[in-house]
Amino acid sequence: MSEPLWRLSAGELQRRYRDGSLNPQAVAQACLERLDAVNPRLNAVVVRRDEALRAEATASAQRHACGAPLSVLDGIPLTVKDSLLTADMPTSWGTVALRDHRPGHDEFAVGRARAAGALIIGKTNVPEFALEGYTANPVYGVTGNPWAPQLTPGGSSGGAVAAVAAGIAPLAIGQDGGGSIRRPASHTGIVGLKPSLSAWPRQHVLPSLLLDFEVIGPLARTVADARLLFEALRGPAAADRSSLAAARAAQEPLPSGPLRVLYVERLGEAPLDPQIADRARQAVKQLAALGHRVDEGPLPLDLAFFAEAWPQIGQIGMASLFDQHPDWQAQASPKYREMADVGRRLPASRLWQIVERVTQLRRDCASLFERVDVIVTPTAAALPWPAHEAFPREIDGREVGPRGHAIYTGWVNAAGLPALALPTMPSSAGLPIGIQLIGRYGSDDLLLGLGEAYEAAQPWADRWPTL
Repeated sequence: MSEPLWRLSAGELQRRYRDGSLNPQAVAQACLERLDAVNPRLNAVVVRRDEALRAEATASAQRHACGAPLSVLDGIPLTVKDSLLTADMPTSWGTVALRDHRPGHDEFAVGRARAAGALIIGKTNVPEFALEGYTANPVYGVTGNPWAPQLTPGGSSGGAVAAVAAGIAPLAIGQDGGGSIRRPASHTGIVGLKPSLSAWPRQHVLPSLLLDFEVIGPLARTVADARLLFEALRGPAAADRSSLAAARAAQEPLPSGPLRVLYVERLGEAPLDPQIADRARQAVKQLAALGHRVDEGPLPLDLAFFAEAWPQIGQIGMASLFDQHPDWQAQASPKYREMADVGRRLPASRLWQIVERVTQLRRDCASLFERVDVIVTPTAAALPWPAHEAFPREIDGREVGPRGHAIYTGWVNAAGLPALALPTMPSSAGLPIGIQLIGRYGSDDLLLGLGEAYEAAQPWADRWPTL
């Protein structure tokens, strides 16, 4: 029996369109049928555009029949996270005040995807204001993990990863302000790239809550598919000046020969689930078997300041947001109104201190990556937990706070670095686990190449959840 169409990778769809053995109309219909079959259990996709999707699939099929596709994305289904603006769908950001928010234009990369002929299935669920490590909000409710729907897929790109892992679409556009692409990818057994800052330019965006830490990037089931989407939407734009720096950094020569890899298993005394530690070590051994020089040790960066400052960044961001939009504050959940109240009480000098320390962290990372090519860490410190809970209260028998599961990812955003989340072998109960590869600013292609080599040695594309 041939493989169901919804299981085909973006790369395979592209090949099949090219040889004429498949057309985008059939693929769009298969994705909609899969969406109908599994989304009621997951609540991954919260806004649909079935009629427009079918019309766009027909137009794509005509282009392919004429041998004139718009790009490698023409006819490839994908989803868009509900924290990214879309011209023809509301962007709720998971909050009641924005339930019908229609600004009338696309986030820059979403517009590029449309122009490239991608088939946008719909919007995927997020936590309120996309500030949590799980996915639930008062507008659309809770999202479940395809591998265990009673557990969380993580957040804030929880709907996006659930859609990819469940076969609703082969690709998704996610957003990552502190790990929100990478950790959910690790919880659902897929690939997530947090690009270098502004490798995908940004324009037409919701207000930032985390300085310039928030980037958008691809989610996919394979590294090749993540690369396909990343390549299709990357490139500088005058509207985002920092994208010019990203493009320049991407042109720096990559190291040749074996890579210098530093494996950092733990950050200080923070707890790590033993099964995650075991699977990450196995993955690192595979990197060594590929011929790279792997050393293990502590992360040679001082991150103590950010342990205290991280929640304050979000608090200041919420205060600024609600000062600009008091009507949004009035309808927000109490937790976020309280965050804003705390943020208003912080002095302006504190924000200035944070900005200065971010600048210093970026300098320190530039020096570090003169000695190391890739840093490897676990992606998350905890396995997936109950879907309705914001964070796990314990890891390896020790009590942790809201960021206990997320310690490995936020500093990468502050540093503006690229990081690639890859699946490892799953837990004893079959729950996904992941590692992240971190490189110097602009080394996205290096990470993708290493990820492809690792995937060839330890493939995971044949692992599907039972739904």
